[in-house]
Amino acid sequence: MRDIAIINCHVSKKNTGGVSMSRIGRLPVAIPNGVTVTISEMNVVTVKGPKGELTQNMSTKMNIAIEDNAVVVKRPSDVKEHRALHGLTRSLINNMIIGVTEGYQKTLELVGVGYRAALKGTKITLNLGYSHPVEIDAVAGIQFELPDPNKIIVKGIDKQLVGAVAADIRTWRKPEPYKGKGIKYSNEVIRRKEGKTGK
Repeated sequence: MRDIAIINCHVSKKNTGGVSMSRIGRLPVAIPNGVTVTISEMNVVTVKGPKGELTQNMSTKMNIAIEDNAVVVKRPSDVKEHRALHGLTRSLINNMIIGVTEGYQKTLELVGVGYRAALKGTKITLNLGYSHPVEIDAVAGIQFELPDPNKIIVKGIDKQLVGAVAADIRTWRKPEPYKGKGIKYSNEVIRRKEGKTGK
């Protein structure tokens, strides 16, 4: 609730000496117990936690430091590029910390008669109505779970990688708008179209 209150707080140029503050970028990122964050001179940020380790190159235009057990990101000026990098850098670091402590996951659902998935070792085999099954090879840093033949859970500590792998699987049979058949995200709402009727 504290973060929400700070984000919603209006900061005008008048009371910041002519410099508007980034609502997201100025929020410090707390470092939880069991997590270590290291920052190199070239702004290479490494985060280690219970679920693994992530490393990412951040823009050298940002000043990243650890203060009072939190990561603080500051920008050198109020130009448009620095404002954009300020919020982005803070969000990336926050995502890294969440990833090594909680992890990320995307759930996909297979909708259609005969559509199903099977896990063979670390590889997923999909039956999607094609003349042959579709095989999805394992990706380093990603785990697949199949609670049932019509549901695939993509899990990992890298938010961007989890999203990319899930999106790639979805492209094999995107949901169509008439019957809703295809691979969709569990929280995705398919806008349905009415089929053509004969005169």
